[in-house]
Amino acid sequence: LEDRAAQLPGTVTLAFLPYAPRVQEQAKAALRAGHEILVHMPMEPAEANLDPGPNALERRLTDREFQRRLRRNLSAFEGYRGINNHMGSALTRDPGAMAKVFAELARRDLYFFDSRTTAETVAPDAALRAGVPLIARDVFIDNALDRGRIDAQLEKLEAIARKTGQAVAIGHPHDATLTALETWMPEAAARGVRFVPLSALVARTETVAARP
Repeated sequence: LEDRAAQLPGTVTLAFLPYAPRVQEQAKAALRAGHEILVHMPMEPAEANLDPGPNALERRLTDREFQRRLRRNLSAFEGYRGINNHMGSALTRDPGAMAKVFAELARRDLYFFDSRTTAETVAPDAALRAGVPLIARDVFIDNALDRGRIDAQLEKLEAIARKTGQAVAIGHPHDATLTALETWMPEAAARGVRFVPLSALVARTETVAARP
């Protein structure tokens, strides 16, 4: 399904878990297909029953172990322009933890895509203090793996884009999601929707924010 995601009929930004099988091969394939890529950084969730995977960033870690995990995940593959959070509903609301994340992103000139797994995220404020570009998710496409619900979320996404000039969605490489995107993307493009790398929207947002 990951290979199928790389062949979607339009520009998308693909995020890869650093511990995923064949992650270097998949990242290179996405770049060859013309897509932007991100590190899907595993972060501590608020729910104790959820497992973000190995080397997740957690609040309990010492500074040294936190940095070790962060840098190990950032070395899993090359060619990415930024990171976004995998889970992270606990970590992204912790100012101290996010300050450590953004210090490293600033050093590497990377942006942060906030998945907004919690309404209490402090990422925007932490990014501003660190001088790190940030953009946030507008719509989750596939919280429910039902084709009708996915199509409805894509309609919502397009409506936001037409109203505000841009919109950002998150989806996963599920069969139902990919099938919906394979149909919707060409149709949306025919209606004038333009698909761009996430970094293009980050740059646009910064330019708009800088206007007097």
